[in-house]
Amino acid sequence: MRHYTRLLVLLLLCIGAFTAPAHGSLSPDLQKALESSKYIYVASTRKNGELSKPAEIWFMLHNGAVWVCSPPATHRVKRIKAGKTEAKIFVGKPDGPSFKAKGSLVKDPAVNKALFETYAKKYGSDWTSYEKKFREGLADGSRVLVRYDPE
Repeated sequence: MRHYTRLLVLLLLCIGAFTAPAHGSLSPDLQKALESSKYIYVASTRKNGELSKPAEIWFMLHNGAVWVCSPPATHRVKRIKAGKTEAKIFVGKPDGPSFKAKGSLVKDPAVNKALFETYAKKYGSDWTSYEKKFREGLADGSRVLVRYDPE
């Protein structure tokens, strides 16, 4: 009987490991908020460990991460380059639902393409005013692609 109890406990532990929510995934409520929102607000981590004031930015939700495109001179990019990758992402408004994220700089033409397509649909006529700046910026380095992975 003892042997069967141990096997049952082991089996339950294994099942739990496969059904537990993955670390770094968004809750269904945050996922829904991101899907319906036009903007996020990024608060990046300063040298002293405090969060900056949340800054509004266009974004794309893609492959479980939030993506933005920024000039390298922005504080969010400078902080990532300096190793301060932690950020807090607010959805829809500066005091909206939020989650902690880890930022990284990425070069990926396939994601650039997805970003351009998403922005064209999401931001419409506003996108047509900025499209050239984004495309040329990612090509010449005057803009960088930032990925925020939920923590």
